[in-house]
Amino acid sequence: MKSAITLAQVPEAKAGPFVFHQPLPDGFARAGKLGFDAVELFLPGPDFIGLEEVKSMSAEHHLDIAAVGTGAGMVQHGLSLTDPDPGKRREALDFVLSMIDFGGQLGAPAILGSMQGRWGGEVSRDQSLTWLTEALQAADERAARHNVSFIYEPLNRYETNQFNQLAPAAAYLDQHKLDHTVLLADLFHMNIEEPDLGEALLNAGAKVGHVHFADSNRQAIGFGHTEMTSVLAALQEIGYSGYLSAEIFPLPDADTAARQTIEAFRQLVG
Repeated sequence: MKSAITLAQVPEAKAGPFVFHQPLPDGFARAGKLGFDAVELFLPGPDFIGLEEVKSMSAEHHLDIAAVGTGAGMVQHGLSLTDPDPGKRREALDFVLSMIDFGGQLGAPAILGSMQGRWGGEVSRDQSLTWLTEALQAADERAARHNVSFIYEPLNRYETNQFNQLAPAAAYLDQHKLDHTVLLADLFHMNIEEPDLGEALLNAGAKVGHVHFADSNRQAIGFGHTEMTSVLAALQEIGYSGYLSAEIFPLPDADTAARQTIEAFRQLVG
């Protein structure tokens, strides 16, 4: 397993669970100095920065790109893949596909979290899942072209009512033959929704493709009460070799959160 930390450049996400909000050269430098293996990027869109500039910073600081987020489509533009407006759904899908293309050229997967939306009101669960499935099929196909995975994230009940637990989401991916789509196991969301974190990881098995390394309070591991022994044992049992990426609040400050994360990673993983 490898370590990663989040770098955000979306002003609307300033209060969100991302560690470094400084300009990207500074964020890369801080992550590299602390010894992380990679960074996870949360950008306003694919045109925010040139690919060569990202590759240059990546090489300079010996950091891989763990993943790229798509959430700016929601927080900046209010876009959702399950919006009742077909024009908004198309705009949302175009944004997601553009981020898959951006990440794919860096050898990194894109993550679908908040842009999955939710059902309710005039939109039934069945209709919402139909739209979500159509979007995921397009994303799965686009990711395959780049030889990367697409990452779908079950969120807690306060953020979506699509899928909140790993096992139903894994079955859904299998049912629809989304073979290039994997699950993001976010330990913060799992602390709310899963009765047993280790068991949930074991049940999801090979579908787990990315992990958000967050404690029960969405702070750095060690600052909350998540029991990590069973989590690491389950990840090892399913043969997980991907990233443990800190999508966490920068508390009490970004540097302290980052140091605590890398120290916890080294203690738990070695």
